[in-house]
Amino acid sequence: MQLVIVVSASNFIANVDANVDRPEEWVVRIAGGSQVASLLAAQSGYKHHGPVLGFKDTYIWLKDDNPSQKKRGNIRLTKALNANSKIVWADQQKIVKRLKRDYISFVDLESEKPLIREKRLQFMYGDVSNAINNENHNAAYKLRMFNDELWDQEWYLQDTRTNKALPKLDLNVLPLYRLGITGRGIKIAVLDDGLEYTHDDLRNNYDAAISYDINEDDDDPFPRYDMSGMNGHGTRCAGEIAMEANNQKCGVGVAFEASIGGIKLLDGLVNDRVEGEALGYRSELIDIYTASWGPADDGKSLEAPGRLAIEALERGITEGRNGKGNIYVWASGNGGSKSDDCGCDGYVGSIYTVAVGSASQTGRFPWYGERCPATLATTYSSGAYYDQMIATTDLRNTCTTKHTGTSASAPLAAGILALALQVNNNLTWRDIQHLIAWSSEYIPLSGNPGWFKNAAGFWFNSHFGFGLMNAYALVMASYNWTTVPEKTICRVDNSYIADIRLIYRSLKKLQFDTTNVCRTSGSEIIFLEHVEVEANLKYSRRGALQMRLTAPSGTLAQILSPRKLDNSDAGFTKWKFMSVATWGEDPRGTWTLDILDEIGPEQNNGTIGIFTLILHGTVQIPVYRLSGPRIYNKDYNRIHKTYDMVESNAANAIEDKYDHISLSKINSIWYKQWLRKLLKL
Repeated sequence: MQLVIVVSASNFIANVDANVDRPEEWVVRIAGGSQVASLLAAQSGYKHHGPVLGFKDTYIWLKDDNPSQKKRGNIRLTKALNANSKIVWADQQKIVKRLKRDYISFVDLESEKPLIREKRLQFMYGDVSNAINNENHNAAYKLRMFNDELWDQEWYLQDTRTNKALPKLDLNVLPLYRLGITGRGIKIAVLDDGLEYTHDDLRNNYDAAISYDINEDDDDPFPRYDMSGMNGHGTRCAGEIAMEANNQKCGVGVAFEASIGGIKLLDGLVNDRVEGEALGYRSELIDIYTASWGPADDGKSLEAPGRLAIEALERGITEGRNGKGNIYVWASGNGGSKSDDCGCDGYVGSIYTVAVGSASQTGRFPWYGERCPATLATTYSSGAYYDQMIATTDLRNTCTTKHTGTSASAPLAAGILALALQVNNNLTWRDIQHLIAWSSEYIPLSGNPGWFKNAAGFWFNSHFGFGLMNAYALVMASYNWTTVPEKTICRVDNSYIADIRLIYRSLKKLQFDTTNVCRTSGSEIIFLEHVEVEANLKYSRRGALQMRLTAPSGTLAQILSPRKLDNSDAGFTKWKFMSVATWGEDPRGTWTLDILDEIGPEQNNGTIGIFTLILHGTVQIPVYRLSGPRIYNKDYNRIHKTYDMVESNAANAIEDKYDHISLSKINSIWYKQWLRKLLKL
């Protein structure tokens, strides 16, 4: 057998000639309306290009003489604009590299067919021929609920064990389908390189109202075809979520009755304005945004959302979904082979995003995975060459079983969250994050190093977050969920000891005492959510540094790991590292941040500036936690009694080919009473 490693072409940004002269772009905020902005642009020597989509009083100005060869000149122009009393602010738009996170596919030249689960079991457990003939198959395996051609290869959606003694490795969605929970009524937008909405497995779920082409500024997000097929990434991600069921085409989406849209932004030059328009597009209609891309996973990049992208995220979580907040799902990154750290990705490290990592079919951390305590949870994706990949839709009305990387993990999470919103669309963006922490499972991934139980009783691992998403547990918890208390924020800095000298192998400790600060009105916290550390530090080799944050409870989170390829001397300026490792803990006491260079070279040196500890949490303990810490089922991936009970009870409510229960019945009194009984099992 000959094996070839193929670097996915879709990792690279659109085929745009960077050498072509283009007008330089500025975004300006001006009160008074478009006519005032247009007149002021002409007076200032710019061309008024119209409003920024979705942003009030914000406009695009162009300068045709292309001063990009004169960086200092551009800086002066920006300063002059910001000095104008009629302009609130002005930013020059810089082109940024944004890569898709479907890192690598393995192609067996003898056969494109992936290894089936039985072969994987032979690899792990030896001969399972007796188990294969065992008539006591899992109920989900026998039912064969769907007639779609790739359904049997969607190993991550169904328990394909042929013997219950073997581990259960799926996302536990089938019981929900038998309850009629399929994502109906929920709108999900894929932020990517386009969406082939004419695809036979997507067209019936496509929603044009939540779709747009930011690159071309029109309402058609159809992908651009080329010889490489590089623009199929968005179509692949969309298929994972919303492939139609029982149409004999491709596979079945996690939320196969959800509405799917495509927001096209990766098939052209990307800047902050493009990202901001995409992240804020139709936030009043869209429930969930999913993004399987980000800054280069090269082990040396340090990039975060810009002004407009941050504003879009903040507006989305405060105003989206009628004030409940949009859900932003983000792939955690594929830079593991380059010792990258997802804490250096400001999209993953945002408190507003649900950062999702990957586990392979064998339940292992994949070679491309990145670790950081900002990761909230994990779903399945590709792993080693003998592991199956993800089945989904592809360009030109085709199907694929080769979707890979954390690109494939984020859409699965988005689909699961759509199932939860169908049951309870009053969930806020923070409710969703609490639910993920409360329901995810560490047992299926417990063979990996790095697991620990924090002081609040949550199992956590910076490779996997709170563990593998358990769709059934998350959705059932959503049904009777009580909205979490209002959030408060507490800030403590080290300004009294700033400008500390830092050298090679000299451990520096910064301490933050929250005992009194986090007791005052408006900043009191007794139940932690996110923890941020805003860093200001100069150092001769940034990649040599590591940072460890220890909570008053003793819980430790490594918020920065060394990055061997990061030779930058830029250090960190107002960079926010984020951790959820201390979720649920009481933050009062002394926090300690260790900063150390063990890598070298010996001449490395720098200065520690002002660091700020930012704690997010609640004054009251959330209702779900009042009865005590979560009790984990250590037999979760071996025995699933609840699943079998749901199978037998739900069988009485089957109405069509895929056991569909209508939304009217889901909302009916008899159904709610029946569901409450199931919840007590």
